[in-house]
Amino acid sequence: MPLDNKGLPGRGSPQRGGFTGVFVKFWQTSYAADYIGFALLLTARKLCLSLFIECSLLTIEPSSFPMLKLSEYPSVSCPEVPPMVPKGICKLTKILFTGWLFAYGGGIPLLVLILWAIFLKPGVHKAHVTILGLFISLILTSFLTDVVKNSVGRPRPDLLARCKPLKNTLEHILVTIDVCTETNHHVLHDGWRSFPSGHSSFAFSGLGYLALFLAGQMYVFRPRTDLARVLLALAPLIGAALIAISRCEDYRHDVYDVTIGSLLGLFVAHFTYRRYYPSLKSSHCNTPFPSRADAESVNGFSKLKDEEERIESDGVYSIDDLEEETERIPLRETAGERNHDKGNTR
Repeated sequence: MPLDNKGLPGRGSPQRGGFTGVFVKFWQTSYAADYIGFALLLTARKLCLSLFIECSLLTIEPSSFPMLKLSEYPSVSCPEVPPMVPKGICKLTKILFTGWLFAYGGGIPLLVLILWAIFLKPGVHKAHVTILGLFISLILTSFLTDVVKNSVGRPRPDLLARCKPLKNTLEHILVTIDVCTETNHHVLHDGWRSFPSGHSSFAFSGLGYLALFLAGQMYVFRPRTDLARVLLALAPLIGAALIAISRCEDYRHDVYDVTIGSLLGLFVAHFTYRRYYPSLKSSHCNTPFPSRADAESVNGFSKLKDEEERIESDGVYSIDDLEEETERIPLRETAGERNHDKGNTR
C-alpha cells in the first residue's frame, strides 16, 4: 500500500476491494469528475433555455417600458443591412452574422488548439487538459450568462422594434407588453434578455482562454520579452473586443451589458485556465499541472497536491534570473581591452 509523506496510507489507494475499489481508484486518478460536471452544465443550460424561458417569461409579465417615438431612435430591427433590402434577406443576414460571432468566439480557439496539438505534439496530457479547459470555459460562461439574463430581465435597446406596438399607442409614457403586436414569443420575450451580453461573455471566455494559453506558452510575463510575443497573445483579446463592440453597433445591447458580459467571460476563462495551468508569472507557466494518474503512480493521490504546490512556489521571473542566462561576451570592448588583446597576439 503506498504511503504519503507522513507515513500514512495514501488517499489514492482504494481501501475497498472489488468494483467499488476499482471505481474509487478510477475516480481519483482520472478527469471523470470534470467530464461529469461538463455534462451537468450542458444539461442545466438546456433546461434553463427550454423550461425557464418558455415557462416563466410567458407566465410572468415583463416589466413596463417607455413608449418612445421610433423615428427618433435608431433601434431598428435589422440595422446591419440597408432598409430597402427584402425582409427575408434581412433575417437571413442577422442569423448568419450572429452565428459567425459564436464561431469566432469558440471555433477559432478550438481550431488553433487542435492545430497546435497536431503539429507541435505537446503530449497527450497537455493537449487533453488544454482543450478540456476551453470547453469548460465556454459552457460555464454560457450557463452563468443565461442564468443572469433570465433573472434580471433587462430590456434590450431594440425592444420597441421587437414589440411592434399598436399604431394608436400614446408616446413617451410607460406601457406594458399588452401594446405589442409581435406574434413570435421568442423574438418578443428575448427583448428582455439584454443583461449581460451573451456574445461578449462567450467571446471572451473562448478567445480570452486562448490569449492566456498563448501568453503562458510564449512566456509573455518573462522580463524583456519581445513585443512580437506580446502582440500575438493580445490578438485574441482584440478579436473578442471587436465582437463585443459589434453588439452595441447593432443595438442588441448597451455598453453596460457588453462590459459586464466581457468581464464575466474573462473571469471564467482565467478561472478555468488556472485549474490546469500555473500562474503566468511562474517559471513553469507553459507546463500544466501533472495528471492525477501520474501523481498516483508515484506516491499516492497526495503527491498531486504536493506537486502543484511545488510548481506554484517555484517563484516568478526576475531580472536577476534573466541576467544569469545572458551571453557573457560584451557588446563593446574598451580601448584598453583592444590594445591588450593586440599586444598578446604580437
